[in-house]
Amino acid sequence: MGTPFGLDFGAGLVSAQALADPPQFARARSATIHIDIARQLVTRLKYGDRTDLAPWMANWMIRAGNQLIANSDIIIPVPLHRGRYFIRRYNQSAELGRAIASKTGMPFLPDNLVRSKATEQQVGLTRNQRTENVRGAFKVPVHSQISISGRRILLIDDVLTTGATANAASKALLKAGAEQVNMLTFSQVVPGFVASTRSNS
Repeated sequence: MGTPFGLDFGAGLVSAQALADPPQFARARSATIHIDIARQLVTRLKYGDRTDLAPWMANWMIRAGNQLIANSDIIIPVPLHRGRYFIRRYNQSAELGRAIASKTGMPFLPDNLVRSKATEQQVGLTRNQRTENVRGAFKVPVHSQISISGRRILLIDDVLTTGATANAASKALLKAGAEQVNMLTFSQVVPGFVASTRSNS
């Protein structure tokens, strides 16, 4: 999950969250903890029309996710529903994915995963409500399945919170024949994390 720990327990440790509720994706990594300036950057990118921040944020994501990038074939962003896209005019996850693709040379396929169900905003929902909210929300169009089958996907989003969205999107990609899905986000919500905590991923 890429979750930071208070102490360095050595390589290969699996978080309690991953053991208790194994994710659909193989691995997740994030550039930052979702606090302070990181939270502000995500908010400005997502709601403030600050798409100019995406290339800078992508640099951090590339550094944090270099192993995932090396073990992935194509980049796919978590999509917005067309109704929300019409209001917002851009998809922040696609902006991050496009920047990462430009900097790494990886193929970028933003239309190979669609959000077919208009979901509620995840903010304020419990873990179970988030999971139910995005259940069946994603699908791979029939014409895109040939591009997904047998490929290792790098799924891009701005924030990893409970993993509900990441799991729902990963499940759709795996159902379409993807070999593996890796999750890379700019920030990750870590309950109870204090900014002064010294931690290791």
